[in-house]
Amino acid sequence: MYIMKMQREETMQRFDKRTVSLKKFIACFLWLITGTECTTGSAIRLLTVQTGGSLIIPCYYDRKYTEHKKYWCFQARSAYPYCSILAYANETKGKVSVIDHPDQSFFTVTMRNLQYKDTGAYWCAVETEGITWDVTEKLHLTVQSAPDVSVVNSSVSGHEGGDISVQCLYSSGYQNEVKRWCRYKDPSCYTVGRTDTSQNSSVQISDDGRNFTVLMTGLRLTDSGWYFCSLGKQEAPVQLTVTGVLTLEEFDRNGEDC
Repeated sequence: MYIMKMQREETMQRFDKRTVSLKKFIACFLWLITGTECTTGSAIRLLTVQTGGSLIIPCYYDRKYTEHKKYWCFQARSAYPYCSILAYANETKGKVSVIDHPDQSFFTVTMRNLQYKDTGAYWCAVETEGITWDVTEKLHLTVQSAPDVSVVNSSVSGHEGGDISVQCLYSSGYQNEVKRWCRYKDPSCYTVGRTDTSQNSSVQISDDGRNFTVLMTGLRLTDSGWYFCSLGKQEAPVQLTVTGVLTLEEFDRNGEDC
């Protein structure tokens, strides 16, 4: 029975790959005759990471695709029709792990031990029915000795009513760029010197010419989610987790730990 189950799974995987290949062939054909790339989504996201480093990337999708397969795709020369699927959702292949969060309509991609050869174009992708091309969002990742834009911690946490701070580092070439703190899927951002967002949390941004610091006070549970430090077209993802208010017992225990 175990062998039969494995054979069925391998057959389904081969069928899935043929289906995706057919869609890519159609997309490639359209790409060749029109000269345009068949992708959907907003402007290309640009990210940089230090050689040997790791990165977690959130990929959002429409709720109607909750039951659809998701995958992470790579092509060094930025042509989606020729990209190679590195991993599907909820599997790990080599140094790539993809985890789907259907209750929140996004999946995360974790890439580890990144090297210069990993520089190139990537796509967050959702398989669609029929022979139409898949829904995709394009990113370009550059792996270099010193990233243009990065964060001290890519995952921060705080308690309801408390504060958190995030340090966003940047190279000298970005000193004159507008510094922004944005929430994914939110068209508004916080920028240095002013607040322009639909969120109610108090946010302050200070810039010292080498890095800018984001301070969020009066945290709410709804502030949990993915954000990014943004300079020009470059961004660095940060995951914020807000938990409930500390109880007196937890407060005492944390005090002892300190």
